[in-house]
Amino acid sequence: MARAYAGIIFDFNGVLWWDGPLQERAWREFSAAFRGVPLTPGEMAEHVHGRPNRHTLSYLAGHLLAASDVARLSEDKEQIYRRLCLAQGDGFRLSPGAVPLLQQLAQAGIPRTIATASGRANVEFFRDHLGLDRWFDPAQIVYDDGTLPGKPAPDVYLRAASTLGLAPGACVVVEDSQSGIQAAHGAGIGYVVALGPAERHPVLAQLPGVDLVVESLAEMPLARLFW
Repeated sequence: MARAYAGIIFDFNGVLWWDGPLQERAWREFSAAFRGVPLTPGEMAEHVHGRPNRHTLSYLAGHLLAASDVARLSEDKEQIYRRLCLAQGDGFRLSPGAVPLLQQLAQAGIPRTIATASGRANVEFFRDHLGLDRWFDPAQIVYDDGTLPGKPAPDVYLRAASTLGLAPGACVVVEDSQSGIQAAHGAGIGYVVALGPAERHPVLAQLPGVDLVVESLAEMPLARLFW
């Protein structure tokens, strides 16, 4: 019998690596130094989670920034973030259920990749410290290289499906942010899994395009989706 879906695309931050609190700490620290006050929870939800740095930085600056300024300020913020990641010690690891899931997908030959709002430097950092090359082809990872609009625009997921040689409707996406879910839905992804803590499930389940809500990757129904 043919598979229901042919490939899977993972968001990274908040899905394969649960770094929400670290991202928020890094942005609060950066914002306090840059504009004198930290980001509020409301600003964090609207302008940080799932968004590329150029969006957040332009928001903090109050105007659209030049590419050179985005690059410089992004590196300032990401140095804070990477320091916080390394300070986690053994806690800097893939999210619950991720390793067994990725191993099963690899053994079954299911095409898979990552579509992330992170920039290249952070993707390289994650590859080095979390061993992503065991399961993902680096050439297929879609990241913020400045050529695509960020989520909630659908472009990152359209490109990710293309790198796998698949139509968007043949792909499963796992996302945690509202902007990312909107991007996947807009791209015509065939099956969208929203990941988050139990208290967020009622909100996540109501978002357009969401087919399933889970607390961790250990709950992914691979048999129903792929074989």
